[in-house]
Amino acid sequence: MKEKNNIWGKIYGYFMIAIVLIISIYPIAWVVLSSFKQNPGGLSLPDKWVFDGYITIFTQLDIGMYFKNSIIVTALSTFFSVTIVSMSAYVSARMEFKLKSLVTLMFTTTLFIPSVSISFPIYQMLGNLGLRDTHAGLIFVYSGLGIAVTFFMLRAYFLSIPKEMEEAARIDGCSYAGAFFRIILPISRPGIATAAIMVALNNWNEFYFASILLKSKENMTLPALLGQFTTTYAQNLNGMFSAIVVSVLPTIIVFCLLSETFVKSLTAGAVKG
Repeated sequence: MKEKNNIWGKIYGYFMIAIVLIISIYPIAWVVLSSFKQNPGGLSLPDKWVFDGYITIFTQLDIGMYFKNSIIVTALSTFFSVTIVSMSAYVSARMEFKLKSLVTLMFTTTLFIPSVSISFPIYQMLGNLGLRDTHAGLIFVYSGLGIAVTFFMLRAYFLSIPKEMEEAARIDGCSYAGAFFRIILPISRPGIATAAIMVALNNWNEFYFASILLKSKENMTLPALLGQFTTTYAQNLNGMFSAIVVSVLPTIIVFCLLSETFVKSLTAGAVKG
């Protein structure tokens, strides 16, 4: 009876895995196949394989420029975001101060605020600062997006590190800053790597703010490029799907190469001590 239950349990597990795989792979396969069709749509193989979309984005649109812009914006915004948030998360995890609960609550409330709802004040503020349609403005916005998730992820990781390590460093004469940079930061590399990967992937694929803040083509990132294929009078769906494939492919390759490191990073702080 027990063996029978185990068999049905395995069948159920494989069935659920298959459903999740289908849900995950279906849109990717749909987009890839559509990029080779004259009339995009469906999962059927193209009657005639068309490469016009790829030829257009590589020869006429100078996609290398958009790649460079995306790399610059993603790298700098990820660096600033993770650096600043890691310090604030360390303070929240290790130090006691007045209104600490209120500060943590303020970080928590940002989890429930949709980024679309604050787009107008951000647009207005960047305009007043003269940062609209600039990489600096977009880096500023991306550095603030997802702060709450990164904060709680790193804070939980810092809490899992034994306090005795810091106490030993303080006895040896280290300040709070010295303990952070010399002790905590090296130990926390797996958690920081996880946060950096998640922030980088989100920033690389972000479309909404990139499309409303960047107007000149020389400043556009890859996601913002997608809006150039649909206008009031015409739609180049084949080119748009080709651009989607090209923009998504690097993130898939990077994740496949770093998947083992990513999983280890997620589980490294699960066991305290």
